[in-house]
Amino acid sequence: MTVNISRRAALRRVAFVAAGVALGSQALSVPARAAGNAPDPDKLRKEIRRVQERNKRALTGVVSKNGWEVEKIADDHGSIYTRPVPGTPLDGVQMRMADVETVLVHVISRFHYEIDTLRKGDVVGWRKPDAVRRGRAESNLASGTAVQIRPGSYPAGARGGFYPMEELVVRDILAECEGVVRWGGDDSRPDESLFYIDVPPGEERLAKVAAKIRDWNYTPGRGAGVLVDHLQPRRRADAERLAARQSWA
Repeated sequence: MTVNISRRAALRRVAFVAAGVALGSQALSVPARAAGNAPDPDKLRKEIRRVQERNKRALTGVVSKNGWEVEKIADDHGSIYTRPVPGTPLDGVQMRMADVETVLVHVISRFHYEIDTLRKGDVVGWRKPDAVRRGRAESNLASGTAVQIRPGSYPAGARGGFYPMEELVVRDILAECEGVVRWGGDDSRPDESLFYIDVPPGEERLAKVAAKIRDWNYTPGRGAGVLVDHLQPRRRADAERLAARQSWA
């Protein structure tokens, strides 16, 4: 459900962020004896204006279906940038940075290694707000919290685009992400190309899964690209439980 962010809440957030930035930068740049001094009012006002201008360019004041704020631009001082997907020929995918990026890149990478080799142009990330429908799962693309993998091969509204063994891998990927990612193929109006973050901002489970994946990325024999047994009983049981829960939802 799309929710508007009140103007008062937005301004309060801007002031808070600006004050935090100003205080933080001063703490790093002034001598220790001045640590107790209040920030310079003129500098604080300038910082607030700078943050307000950035937000005016990037933010929309509305959220996508999963609760993340929609942004009007990418690669321009917002939260959404073109991020690399190591091990693939992709030129990068526009998505929200930090934990969201870590998890979605993992999903893309496993698809590439275990379902079918991806080529340039196969993955779509952020879309402009006016290119998606609000209130639907596709709106998550506009907040940088979703990707479409080969949307031309898995058209919206159609089911059965994956072979049984391919869908088995999809289910295993979702289970590995512990339910913080949802597959559009489980939605009432399916979009089997769509994978999106299914928890709101600040959800601890997202941070936990992202930390796990980052640890795998630096551990030999773990993470995307490593051969796994999708039919191993415990993995299948985890995948089936999650599939039942997400399909029902």
